[in-house]
Amino acid sequence: MDSVSYSALTPLSFLERSARVWPDKTAVIYQRRRLTYSGLADEVSRVARALRAAGVEPGDRVAYLMPNLPEMLIAHFAVPLAGGVLVAVNTRLVADEMSYILRHSGAKLLIADAALLPTAVAAAKDLDTVLRLVVAEDAEIEPSGPMDTDPPGAALAADPRLVSYPDFLAQAAEDPLPWAVAEELAPLAINYTSGTTGMPKGVIYTHRGAYLNSFAQIVHSRHDENSVYLWTLPMFHCNGWCMPWALTAIGGTHVCLREVRGDAIWAQLRAHDVTHLNAAPTVVTSILNADEAGPLTRPVLITTAGAPPSPTTIAHMERMGFTIVHVYGLTETYGPISLGQFQPEWADLTADQRAVLQARQGVDLIPAGKLRVVDASMADVPADGLTMGEIVMRGNTVMAGYYRDPEATAEAFRGGWFHSGDLGVMHPDGYIELRDRAKDIVISGGENISTIEVEQALMSHPDVLETAVVGVPDDKWGERPKAFVVLRPGASASPEDLMAHVRTKIARYKAPRDIDITVQLPKTPTGKIQKFMLRNAEWAGHTNRVHG
Repeated sequence: MDSVSYSALTPLSFLERSARVWPDKTAVIYQRRRLTYSGLADEVSRVARALRAAGVEPGDRVAYLMPNLPEMLIAHFAVPLAGGVLVAVNTRLVADEMSYILRHSGAKLLIADAALLPTAVAAAKDLDTVLRLVVAEDAEIEPSGPMDTDPPGAALAADPRLVSYPDFLAQAAEDPLPWAVAEELAPLAINYTSGTTGMPKGVIYTHRGAYLNSFAQIVHSRHDENSVYLWTLPMFHCNGWCMPWALTAIGGTHVCLREVRGDAIWAQLRAHDVTHLNAAPTVVTSILNADEAGPLTRPVLITTAGAPPSPTTIAHMERMGFTIVHVYGLTETYGPISLGQFQPEWADLTADQRAVLQARQGVDLIPAGKLRVVDASMADVPADGLTMGEIVMRGNTVMAGYYRDPEATAEAFRGGWFHSGDLGVMHPDGYIELRDRAKDIVISGGENISTIEVEQALMSHPDVLETAVVGVPDDKWGERPKAFVVLRPGASASPEDLMAHVRTKIARYKAPRDIDITVQLPKTPTGKIQKFMLRNAEWAGHTNRVHG
């Protein structure tokens, strides 16, 4: 469309504007390294021109295997500036899993952090689509640091496809590239799902969807040009909930962080007067309980999602001086699509009462579109806070579809709505509340038991640090809930103590009869507890679990 009153929406315009408006403002901090907004734009342009010189044409996929380094942030602008589609790969995957993603996406280039080079080489082995594997060394790693690795020189010499990042950049042509796109519905990125129930699916993000969701993050997480954002959420996860683009749009400062550890987070919070971070509830727990935890020098707003935070965790955050924004979403919705919108009258409630309301998934973000809770016939369930149904959504920030998978796309979009697979209720005030994933709900003797409800009852015990509840086989009832619990350091609660406590909080039939106290729960790289691993171990040898 060629019109005075229209231009295609793209996040590329965010950096072009910020480089003009705040050319000398600090855009990126990583260890000793600093980039201004004009410097960031220059780096993005140089990488984009190098991508073009390496053979990237419009629509080509470019994969990145990298932690939260400045180069990963640069990629979110450079790849689309070159006309390509960014495929940010989960750094915790094994070579076979990465290889599937590279093959399925048809990535032409793979740009990898040197510390991940062995996995990258193994993943790209025998793949004809990957024409070049670029290796980027992190100059900020101290020689004795935990991520220290041998120089990639030998590997570079052994594989003709491998090239160092400086040599890759040296190819950059001189011709500038436009900070615009012809079609806003063109793919911007492909993000692969976890694949816990099959092969991972490639979720297509468009320039328009990312542009609009970026504004949602600015508004609902309350960002402005004074924001100092700490990168605790992986950029490979839903493109960091669109925060590479959103924070750049508002002119905030990105603080990059290679490793997400409690001590490292607290060091960055204090060194750079951080104002914001995003994290899964389990990461929030590690922040709150780190040995380095202490009084904040300024308020820090934490936007959290991935699993419903317990009211106990929310109240703990408030006492430490953190502000909480609870959001909900999926990879298929560009990350967050709803939030527990705070209401002024909640300020008069007790912290515990307020936390219960804030733990709900709430209402749609401003540009997102409506969320519904429906029954099997797609009719809305009563807004009574009791009747469960599936959460479905449609609108500006729902994926364009699954890449090269029309059947899965049609199934996900049946009835004209995206089916989340999450079960929840609608409250009388119009707020949704997640009760469980469809595959996580425990059906015991015909009664539905929400594992989230059981987990929140456990989390209200002062000795409990983390917990996960799954359904396990039961000869009489088919299945029943079982809890896995990590205790706080120095705590001594027994399984019997915890079971007795839970029975004071919820109906006895919902309470677990078995509680395993463990030192660690299996988690994804974003800190989300992997219940399927616990459940699969319990159901090994059984074949009668039919849901999920």
